[in-house]
Amino acid sequence: MKLKFLSAGLIAAILSLSSFAKTAWDINPILIGSELPAATIETVRGEEITLAKAINSKPTVLIFYRGGWCPYCNLHLQELAEAESDLIELGYQIIALSPDSPESLEVTLDEKGLNYSLYSDANLSAADGFGITYSLNDKTLEKYIGYGINLEKASGGKNKNRLPVSSVFIINENNEVCYSYVDPDYKFRISKDLLLAAAKNSSNFHKKSLR
Repeated sequence: MKLKFLSAGLIAAILSLSSFAKTAWDINPILIGSELPAATIETVRGEEITLAKAINSKPTVLIFYRGGWCPYCNLHLQELAEAESDLIELGYQIIALSPDSPESLEVTLDEKGLNYSLYSDANLSAADGFGITYSLNDKTLEKYIGYGINLEKASGGKNKNRLPVSSVFIINENNEVCYSYVDPDYKFRISKDLLLAAAKNSSNFHKKSLR
């Protein structure tokens, strides 16, 4: 059975039974053609909302980033902001998710001046559904703390030791994944030019078989 015919609830149940990936290289992202997983996220005002409602059946560039504390993420968010007008012209909206709490999102919005929507995925509900979360070992956590990075504090107490792999998914109006860019190395991100090319040609990345 193809993955896209599994219900979002069944996918979530399967994921919940499996152990979390131990490193970023051990993740198992959902495939092109998969349906949007069921997930609950929060707005910057702390209001719970389903991911499906946030997307609202609109073509969407869905960004997962590690948090406002990550300099690579901040640079990438700003670069994608430069492509926002072109993406809107193509009919897309941009939604970015991170494990940051709504309060932490406010800081990112104020400091970076972003116009597109940021949502809190502090409990990693959406990231788990997309199969892109992994656990940090004690040594890495200690190193982060040495840098002044406290994942538990940033997430409002909802996350202690897990992160999403920085990823970009393009979701079509049928709530299906039609493009993905997932790189376990957090230093590498999709360029705005590649993203725009993917957005322009997303219908060609996922075509149903002719009968």
